[in-house]
Order: sequence, then C-alpha cells, then structure tokens
Amino acid sequence: MTDETRRWRGWREATERALYGPGGFYLRPEGPAGHFRTSVHASPLFAGAVARLLGEVAEELGTDGVDLVDVGAGRGELLAGVLAATAGSGLSVRAYAVERAARPEGLDPRVEWTDRPPRGARGLLFANEWLDNVPVDVAEADAAGTARYVEVSPDGAERLGAPVSGTDAEWLARWWPLREPGARAEIGRPRDEAWASAVSCLAAGRAVAVDYAHVRGSRPPFGSLTGFRAGREVPPVPDGSRDLTSHVALDACAAACGGADAELVTQREALGRLGVTGDRPPLALASTDPAGYVRALSSAGEAAELTARGGLGDFLWLTRRVPDVPSA
Repeated sequence: MTDETRRWRGWREATERALYGPGGFYLRPEGPAGHFRTSVHASPLFAGAVARLLGEVAEELGTDGVDLVDVGAGRGELLAGVLAATAGSGLSVRAYAVERAARPEGLDPRVEWTDRPPRGARGLLFANEWLDNVPVDVAEADAAGTARYVEVSPDGAERLGAPVSGTDAEWLARWWPLREPGARAEIGRPRDEAWASAVSCLAAGRAVAVDYAHVRGSRPPFGSLTGFRAGREVPPVPDGSRDLTSHVALDACAAACGGADAELVTQREALGRLGVTGDRPPLALASTDPAGYVRALSSAGEAAELTARGGLGDFLWLTRRVPDVPSA
C-alpha cells in the first residue's frame, strides 16, 4: 500500500477519526459549547420545555419516577437544566448522559455518565444535534451519472472513488437518488441504524431526535457537509480541528424503526406546544410590574431565537412513541 493510498479515505472513516479518534474534536475539554451554540446553550427555556415534555411522558406512563436519556450529551448542559427545572415538581428523574467524551468535572452527581444508552429505560430519550455528527459517507454522481464514494485526504482535498454499492446504493436509490452529474448526497444509512438502535433501548415512553434536517423532495442538490470552528462556518477538513456536520435525512431515520408511530414537526411547532413562543408581554405590564415586564421581554427574545424561521425554529423534531406493554 502506497503513502498516497493511505492518505485517502471515505468521508465516514475520515470523520470518525477527526471527531472521535485520538485528539478528536468532540473529545476536547471545551466541548461543543466552545465552538457553537445549540438550542441548549441559547436559552434555559429549551431545558424547561424538555422538562415539561418529560412530565408529559411520566404522566402517560403513570409514574413520578422517570428516565431521561440525553444522547450526545455534550458536557451535560441539558440534563443540568432539566434537573433544575424539575426541582420541587415531585418528579423523580433518573438522568443518563450518553457521550463518548470523558465526564466533565462538577457535573451533578445524579447524572450517570455512559457511552451507550441504558437498555430498558422508561421515559424520554432525547437526542439534540446528535445524528448530524454520526459519520456518513458522501456520494457524488460522476460524468456518466454513476454514484461514487467521495474520498478525502487530511487536508480536505477530494477525489471520486469506487461506485456506491450494496446497502448504501439501496439507501441512495430509495432516499436520495443522484440524477445529475455532480450531484452529491450524504448516505444516511448509519444514522438510520444509530437512531433505530437508540430507540430500541427504550422500554416505554418517547424518543425524540432534534436536528438540522431535510426530507425527500427537499434534499440539497449538492449535500450539506460543512465544518464549524470557534463559532464560524469553515470548510470541512477532517483534521480534528473543527466540527464536521451535515443535515440529517430524518424521514429515513423515521422509517428505520417504523414510520407509522413517528411524528416529524418543526422546532417552532414542537416548542409552541410546550409553551415556548416569542410573543411579547403586554405593554400594560410595564407600568404595573416594570421588573416583571423586563424579565418577560427577555424571555420572549430567547423564545423568538429558539423558534425563529430561517434559524433554530426550522430544526425538525422526530418523535417516536414506544407504548408501555404490560408483561404477561
């Protein structure tokens, strides 16, 4: 094997090494929050909404003791927010952070840190911006229209490799056919499998995935692979210095574990159901309770960011309900 051959890899392998290999981006001490803001970091209203959702699930299960499994937990920020929001509510939360990085110092001792979802959980499995970081291969149609794997070197240079085959080819044909030379796609099969595996760990309750996403009929013609570093979008280079991400074909993920029980809505709609809206407080409140008006105005601004069209509000929420089946 020549040096030239060794330096070229498919995007899935290259991403795995860059994000999760030795010195990988997601294993760094600063965590994702050091480079970009998710909804969790944007406002505590998000954790409050998840806490209300957890309460709904507990009520459906007829229990005040419920599991919360945060898949792709970062440094545990969402779990910390939900535990704070449920304090004094009478709800007993068993919190699990599923993450490949090491447990951060100072995290609430009630949070169990693990590298895989616990099997048999009863409650809410929540995956916020996790699936977009499950590594996938990239395909591109060559001049003859044949879908080929895109190979990448450590400096980000690309070339076309072998024709896409097997289950990857079947996935493309069903979910993202490449019809024109130069068209590109991210092959989402590993994400489908990751989501189905996570859902299978839930004995009863709901599984929710929240992500940058698209559905069949609105796929980006040249894919969406990109990089992020220090709060800025940068070219996708698999050298471990930046996040590597691409939007998720969430409709394919939904079908991977039975589409009949799945719901797909925007974050704007999902958070609206949970009481998070960008509505401004009535002006009359400014004269009767000035401090309350300022707090409400600030909260409305944060809610507006979480639900904004063209921004976080366009994220998609995939919900899969897992019914509670009594044992015989």
